[in-house]
Order: sequence, then C-alpha cells, then structure tokens
Amino acid sequence: MAEDASTGDVAWPYEHRIRIRYGEVDMQQVVFNAHYLTYCDVAISGWFESVLGWSGPDDPIDWMLVKATVEWQGSATYGDELVVRCGVSRWGRTSFQIRVEGSVRNAPVFTADIVNVCVVPGTKDTVVIPERLRAALGSAPEPES
Repeated sequence: MAEDASTGDVAWPYEHRIRIRYGEVDMQQVVFNAHYLTYCDVAISGWFESVLGWSGPDDPIDWMLVKATVEWQGSATYGDELVVRCGVSRWGRTSFQIRVEGSVRNAPVFTADIVNVCVVPGTKDTVVIPERLRAALGSAPEPES
C-alpha cells in the first residue's frame, strides 16, 4: 500500500469487485452493516489466493483475525458495484494489519482495519510472520512522522 509519488494516491496491491445482491440490503435500502466484514474477507481471501496460491486448511501458512474496525463514509445499495481495495498497512513480528477500503462509483463507502496474527497451521499457537507471507503481500507504508 505504497503512496504513488506522481498522484499522492495510495497504490493498492489488490482490488476486488462485488455486485450488491438484494438479500444484502436492509429495510433502509442500504447494505446491512455486518456484510462489510464479509466483503473484507472475500477480498482478502482473493488477494491471498492470487499472491500465495492460498487455498485454505492445508496451507503451510495460517493466521487468525484478532481485531476488526469498520468506519463508514457512505453506503452501498442493491445493484451497486462495490470496489474493494486492500493492502498491508502495518507489519509486526507476529501480526499484520490490512487496510481495506470500499467505494461505489469512486465515492468512499467504508474503511476497515483488519489485524491478523500468524499461527501454526491447525493450532492457535502464535508464530513469527513467515518471510514468504511478507514478500507476497508487500511492504507497508512508512509511518508518518
């Protein structure tokens, strides 16, 4: 999630598009809030599959979600195409944070920060982030001073 020096915009390493279905919209005619974390999960899973060949339970790298925050700047509704972009915003020793941003027709809809911790596959035992995961997902932006 590096900044593009030519435009000052964030250059996202992965983008996923989701067509909003009727069953995802509530009585206010906007996407029910709980669906946004599903959209984050779908985009992040697609990203990991594309760069790691990640397929699920038999993979040699595993992680667990430990924190998720979502902020809304707008809303999506039935039939909209939600563009979901994600990139690593922070690397730790055993955990990493992914920033996810969603928009409709270039209008911001939501921002989420997802913190995961790496674990031994099939367990809940924390491990140092594998170098293969860091290399595949890319660098995080430099901290602001």
